[in-house]
Amino acid sequence: MTRDAKGSTNTRPGPLGGLVDRFGHLIHELSKFATVGGFAFLVDLVLFNYLASGRHVPPVAAKTISTVVAATLAFLGNRFWTWRHRQRSHPAREYALFFFFNGVGLGIAVACLAISRYGLGAVWPEVFQTPLADNVASFVVGTGLGTLFRFWSYRRFVFVEAGTPSVQGTSHDRETGA
Repeated sequence: MTRDAKGSTNTRPGPLGGLVDRFGHLIHELSKFATVGGFAFLVDLVLFNYLASGRHVPPVAAKTISTVVAATLAFLGNRFWTWRHRQRSHPAREYALFFFFNGVGLGIAVACLAISRYGLGAVWPEVFQTPLADNVASFVVGTGLGTLFRFWSYRRFVFVEAGTPSVQGTSHDRETGA
């Protein structure tokens, strides 16, 4: 055990020991979230490309379908693995909030794809109206921004810590001020 400059103790020596002690639970949740997200990402990527290239579904429709399928898998993984230690609220509430925030994440990814394909593609179609550009806009930029938003929103509103007031609040919460 060592003491840092403020006199606090940490169980891991070295400059990062205190950070790991302080944020270890967050790192653990983030690594599980990333694993579930990585699997959902692969499903999203493969299904999008299958629909857009193999089945000739328009790119924005293909992205919407692939995201809904991947989001369903992500919900199950996050509920039953990433945040299984957290208090469970009504399943319909969790599911509805999860898909609402996923809808926002989908909107972020689709907006990135639409800006690339239709906005930038109108100026430079031979670059921005290609499968490579669609994948970069959707999966690199869109998924990256959407993932940051999803982690924050799931952790804050969907899979809440025990004792954290729910988004809607109950009559008991209002009466007790909790």
